[in-house]
Amino acid sequence: MKYLHTMVRVSNLEESISFYCDKLGLKELRRTESEQGRFTLIFLAAPGDETAQVELTYNWDPEPYTGGRNFGHLAYRVADIYRLCQHLQDKGVIINRPPRDGRMAFIRSPDGISIELLQEGAALPPQEPWLSMPNTGTW
Repeated sequence: MKYLHTMVRVSNLEESISFYCDKLGLKELRRTESEQGRFTLIFLAAPGDETAQVELTYNWDPEPYTGGRNFGHLAYRVADIYRLCQHLQDKGVIINRPPRDGRMAFIRSPDGISIELLQEGAALPPQEPWLSMPNTGTW
């Protein structure tokens, strides 16, 4: 398992870039804009340490962020998403968003922190029981 990034939703992109980059000193690594999804993702890291990234997520349609909604998730790359999800499920962890695509799953910590699990390399071929498993709760 390898730590990938922490996602934080931001309400003002320019103000956030100014804070994280100009003031705090993080560097922008990459930016993705999705017209269809109506969001912008910006990945930042401290100079010389690109392994611990912060993902700023700016949703183009404003929404109030209350109750920690602006904190999105922790993300980890895993060697075998199906094996890990089965292990977690066997230990009583609810798979909130099953890895139907062989690439991504979400679980929650006991405190409700969302954790994204991402398959290392290419997505695994879709397989049961994950393919037919519905989402449970929120993720």
